[in-house]
Amino acid sequence: MLTTILVAAAEEAEHAEEAHLNPYIFGAVALAILFTLLFVLLAFGKGREHT
Repeated sequence: MLTTILVAAAEEAEHAEEAHLNPYIFGAVALAILFTLLFVLLAFGKGREHT
């Protein structure tokens, strides 16, 4: 069953028009997500005693 699903998905991908996403926009969004996660990580670490 999994093989059938994979074959159908591959055929659909061949016939579908490719949506071109600007790599700079994709990179900027990924960088913003990573910086946000880094900020959240550092925000939760404030106020702790380091041993």
